[in-house]
Amino acid sequence: MGYHAGELAVQARAGVIDRPFGAEPAMPEVARTFLSAQPWIALGAEDAGGRVWASLLYGAPGFVTSPTPDVVHVAATPLAGDPLAGALDGPVGGLALEPSTRRRMRLNGEASSSADGTTIRLEQVYSNCPKYIATREVEAIVPNAAPARAASTALDARATARLAAADTAFVATRGPDGFDVSHRGGRPGFLAVDDERTVSWPDYQGNRMFNTLGNIAADGACGLTVVDPEDGTTLYVSGHAEILWERARTVRLTVAAVVRLEHAAPLRWRLERPARNPPVGAA
Repeated sequence: MGYHAGELAVQARAGVIDRPFGAEPAMPEVARTFLSAQPWIALGAEDAGGRVWASLLYGAPGFVTSPTPDVVHVAATPLAGDPLAGALDGPVGGLALEPSTRRRMRLNGEASSSADGTTIRLEQVYSNCPKYIATREVEAIVPNAAPARAASTALDARATARLAAADTAFVATRGPDGFDVSHRGGRPGFLAVDDERTVSWPDYQGNRMFNTLGNIAADGACGLTVVDPEDGTTLYVSGHAEILWERARTVRLTVAAVVRLEHAAPLRWRLERPARNPPVGAA
């Protein structure tokens, strides 16, 4: 394992020298225990048309298990109407995020799906720092088996409002060695809708591995997903991303497809403490 050319190029441009590669091919026991306690997991992959999306799968704690240190099983399928429904076979990226403790863990590998869910044979596992994560607690569970679905090729007023209000987003990217899903957080407004076909956000300082930016530099296919924590409405955006170095490493996503699922996510979250973020507009 090691960094691919896109990650190395971004590290070099950012002035990062000899950054150790932090991923492992299997999970320690503490990570397996962490996964089993989660009621949701984000997975990133491409649909049949090659578009990249970030999806969220839900279940009672214990629905994500690790039968062996190099295998994860997710006993759930994407929400009805999710762009990745029926598409979780092949390379995937994953992210487990616990808002109550601000802990997160990324995992990437090869997935195969069956009637009882999706099994991922791991290739990379690593934890991330708690930066930019808003602290939340689950306050209710409200399943919706058949959410209303709207699809388009541009952002309408409701999509724009949802993005503007978000303090949490999930970003899926595709690179030479597979997919990755990362968390992006900020004060509401950090996701800027420049027009109906363009979303941008700042790249706040993180672990300096530049996995997401490296994939964008190497490929550009990108999915962005936000969830309304109060009513479960989930907005999926897919398109092509690029890095604007002249704007302090701002990421600009050109939108190709949008899906909105009304009241789809079963979890309702209560905000306990906003993330400690730079002001909107700062990098």
